[in-house]
Amino acid sequence: MNSMASSTIAPNPASFISNKKDLGFTAFSTSSQFSIPKCNRRISKKICSVMAPQQSERRPSTTGSVKTAMTMTEKILARASEKSQLSPGENTWVNIDILMTHDVCGPGSIGIFKKEFGQNAKVWDREKIVIIPDHYIFTSDERANRNVDILRDFCMEQNIKYFYDIKDLSDFKANPDYKGVCHIALAQEGHCRPGEVLLGTDSHTCTAGAFGQFATGIGNTDAGFVLGAGKLLLKVPPTLRFVMDGEMPNYLLAKDLILQIIGEISVSGATYKSMEFVGTTVESLTMEERMTLCNMVVEAGGKNGVVPADSTTFKFLSEYRFDVSKLEPLVAKPHSPDNRALARECKDVKIDRVYIGSCTGGKTEDFMAAAKVFLASGKKVKVPTFLVPATQKVWMDVYGLPVPGSGGKTCSQIFEEAGCDTPASPNCGACLGGPKDTYARMNEPTATIAVIPVCVSTTNRNFPGRMGHKEGQIYLASPYTAAASALTGYVTDPREFLQ
Repeated sequence: MNSMASSTIAPNPASFISNKKDLGFTAFSTSSQFSIPKCNRRISKKICSVMAPQQSERRPSTTGSVKTAMTMTEKILARASEKSQLSPGENTWVNIDILMTHDVCGPGSIGIFKKEFGQNAKVWDREKIVIIPDHYIFTSDERANRNVDILRDFCMEQNIKYFYDIKDLSDFKANPDYKGVCHIALAQEGHCRPGEVLLGTDSHTCTAGAFGQFATGIGNTDAGFVLGAGKLLLKVPPTLRFVMDGEMPNYLLAKDLILQIIGEISVSGATYKSMEFVGTTVESLTMEERMTLCNMVVEAGGKNGVVPADSTTFKFLSEYRFDVSKLEPLVAKPHSPDNRALARECKDVKIDRVYIGSCTGGKTEDFMAAAKVFLASGKKVKVPTFLVPATQKVWMDVYGLPVPGSGGKTCSQIFEEAGCDTPASPNCGACLGGPKDTYARMNEPTATIAVIPVCVSTTNRNFPGRMGHKEGQIYLASPYTAAASALTGYVTDPREFLQ
């Protein structure tokens, strides 16, 4: 029989696109016409079919241009929650790219995970969990040591791919997997990637925002849930934009910039907000200096910090403008990171120690900066000066990299000539106080320490008891200012040695 039913497949946007390459949004124009032949009435008893392939559900706005601009943080969270649009204040389920935990919060997070998901439950993705012991490491405290044991047992049980273990506490170099401070190690080991969502059980997880990703700290309960589910309900934060322009004077570092900002807006000025850093100054900063900026957004109450902001977001953001060329070296006086003052205004503050280390001030460039001041002065320090590299790599840099303009000397050689303490094993050290035998901790007064310990530190918090002694006075400063203060025994403007 020669007569046959007329049968055709009507194309739809999805099937049409699948057969073309490099088509723009014009492929979805409402003016596009698709012809469907009519059935022949003479063969009406035959089946006439007009059909379209089944397609997965898709929100129309994802195939057209975005109606409202989004900030960088909003874009990242939109991608991670598989939505085309997000606005500040929205709650959304976000798929997590990386979860980090350490020896302080890891055991608690693991306990919650096992309680809620089951003793034999498996984590959602063994390759997206990074576990970094770093806080209370070089101590004989049994409870601190047990925390690392718990992490080790869990990682073996779950076959966690990224566990940076340490077993030999007498020589950190004997532990090839051990890294040091989690926030710097995350970056050095390639766990910080643009556009991703990184959560960690540490408030300074925001450091990773320097890499153009959403990074923030969470609590043990949230971390326990993420271990099992791989997602978390987050509220989209509004954004503050900080524009920093002007050539960076040679006596300033990123620590001065963030102290300027926190002093300007206060320690609650960015509460649950995203802080975006832009401008020619930010563009000129190295990655390590950008990490310093983002590291301390939490000291202003920030949810996250991010560099750089997308150009399409500029007119939608609140912004602060600073002419960086006119700034001077700063400190944050006790007992708050927003208690800003010029370093030269505190020249009469006598100190009894200097501490250079932590995720804020324990990077390679931080030690290079301190060495530059010591080298320029040619003098010896007048107070104990403690040096705590953030990671193994930083420790190796301190001993291996020549300092520019030194004639080939390394940081360690310059520190030794200046009379500093020998660089310690990489860890968080006295930044969080820790057990009483923690290196450089501010303990009870002794014959050689003032009644009230006073320290200039490159760390990030100066709350009462933060570095140990509850009455200790902590002045937060850049590595330049810290080194200059070590040379005089007083809080000192580094320009005395850099100009």
